[in-house]
Amino acid sequence: MPKRTRKYAYLSIAASLTTMALKFGAFFLTGSVGLFSDAVESVVNLAAGIIALTAIILSQRPADGHHAYGHGKVEYFSSGAEGILVCLAAVGIAFASINRFLHPQPIAALGAGIFVATMAALVNLGTARVMLRAAKEYESIVLEADAKHLLTDVWTSVALVSALLIMAFTPPAWQVLDPVLGLGMSVYIAWTGLGLIRRSVSGLMDVGLPDEEIRRIVAIIQEIGGPNNSFHALRTRRSGMVRFVDFHFLVPGTMSVQESHDVCTAIEDALVALWPKTQTTIHVEPLEDHASFDG
Repeated sequence: MPKRTRKYAYLSIAASLTTMALKFGAFFLTGSVGLFSDAVESVVNLAAGIIALTAIILSQRPADGHHAYGHGKVEYFSSGAEGILVCLAAVGIAFASINRFLHPQPIAALGAGIFVATMAALVNLGTARVMLRAAKEYESIVLEADAKHLLTDVWTSVALVSALLIMAFTPPAWQVLDPVLGLGMSVYIAWTGLGLIRRSVSGLMDVGLPDEEIRRIVAIIQEIGGPNNSFHALRTRRSGMVRFVDFHFLVPGTMSVQESHDVCTAIEDALVALWPKTQTTIHVEPLEDHASFDG
């Protein structure tokens, strides 16, 4: 992963510090449990940003004797850690909301709370959009997870502002919306966290590439390999930005080593042209030997 991706992690940390200060300020002004839940999520955003930065730094280390395939999988640990933090935040928000149900309190300074929450949401929205573009460009699950985490914060802030607006123009009885909103936010946040955890587990368990990518790989092998050759035992996986592809390539036994090497190189080059970080391993076998079809 290019070193310039670090700047996006720094951007995430800066945005989290800014929104955390804004939201806790709004909470102290209003006493709203909804704003408190939003502020707690900003603390989680900060922790997630620090984890993401650490993962980006570690994933950029080159392959070594102990990690021959590089350090790309650290991204999945980072994404999983973010998912766990998000779920813990959801539990804390739910607890605070239930406590507010049991011990209602009036909400003050709603105007100031609405303004501050809106500003915080705009900061997170701008940061998330920038990070999503970078995640797509660099194929980084770390940046994508962090950006989606910030987007979760944006949508919860939008819901929060909507509820605060309703409470600002309705009788005091409507303030029950505050803990109701907190509970709803906790469920949504927990669902997002579980999604991050599921994706991280899939990466760590070496789940194969998406079906669409496998179809493109098969098409390249068939087009370059030609009608006289065949292949089997195709296996794929991904580690961070790097895709790994390996398969058995069956060619006529009369084909020279140079000729089979040239075809394999052409396949490898085509895959790299499609996905620059692809690493391909091809085992060449003779078509006429029945043992070539084992496995």
